[in-house]
Amino acid sequence: MREPITIGEVAELIGAEIVGDSSVTFTSIGSLGSACEGDLTHLSSNSYRRFLSETKAAAVILHRRELDCCSVTALVVENPKQAFAKATQLFVREKELPRNFVHASAIVDDSVQIGADFYIGPNVVVGKDCVLERNVALNANVVLGERVFLGKDVVIMPNVTVYDDVEIAARTVIHSNSVIGSDGFGFEPTDGEISEAVAQIGGVKIGEDVSIGAGTCIDCGTIEDTLVGNGVKIDNQVQIGHNCKIGDNSIICGQVGIVGSTVVGRNCILAGGVGIGGGAPIELCDGVVVSAKATITRSINTPGIYSGVAPYMEHKKWMRNSVRYKELDALFKRVRRLEEK
Repeated sequence: MREPITIGEVAELIGAEIVGDSSVTFTSIGSLGSACEGDLTHLSSNSYRRFLSETKAAAVILHRRELDCCSVTALVVENPKQAFAKATQLFVREKELPRNFVHASAIVDDSVQIGADFYIGPNVVVGKDCVLERNVALNANVVLGERVFLGKDVVIMPNVTVYDDVEIAARTVIHSNSVIGSDGFGFEPTDGEISEAVAQIGGVKIGEDVSIGAGTCIDCGTIEDTLVGNGVKIDNQVQIGHNCKIGDNSIICGQVGIVGSTVVGRNCILAGGVGIGGGAPIELCDGVVVSAKATITRSINTPGIYSGVAPYMEHKKWMRNSVRYKELDALFKRVRRLEEK
């Protein structure tokens, strides 16, 4: 059983001021409404404020303006949501893996270069000329093709396949059943009934501190590499087509599909189920936020929030049109009455 975490450790990590009992310790985290004794929680939304005065948590991370309603010890910060996210890392129960270990069932080519403190689990396959820097962990059934580069502290969870000529930079985590570097969907119609396959000879380059969710596919480039920038966070079941370029620190939520050769700028957010596709290559400038289920068929050159299933439009216009859509039936009846006069 792990040692309790002190409030001082949390305060130092998140830069908080302690208001109340400085001897508090934590054994877990919880939501404001259901937290128990020994839990750390937070308040970052008005909809949860009603729980603040009665919470049973050991302490609450909150903004100073909420102090008067807080009945327990508080950790005061400017951005409670961000601070809580950081604090949760203290409670992660990481699986202890043996180091400098290759499971007896693993197959590692003699040409592979491996740094210190590695873990290579059951049934792992590592192909020719791969390079694994220090502290890399390959969990059960991972397959690396040839000429794969893994930076330090990369973690690949079970059943991931990484094809040839993929580079994955430091501290990136790839979750189960993802496929990195498979062929892009490139077929050229011919005069007959069979389409001619376009050879996919590029690779994939993934930056530092990237997180890739379970069941995600990132295709290799047709000629040039598919690129995923530093700090990008990709949810489960995302499809990123060949030649795409994803800018630093962008967030891609579940079930997003991105057609090949799309360029997504830095600090963009694609909410769940967004589809990007069109006849010409599409570019999203830095700072674009696309709401859930929206369909993007043309480039976006102005930062902002965009919504709508089909077609997309600037968010404010979409909101106005959504309201008007509800009034269509009444407007139709009104016009008919006017026409009958």
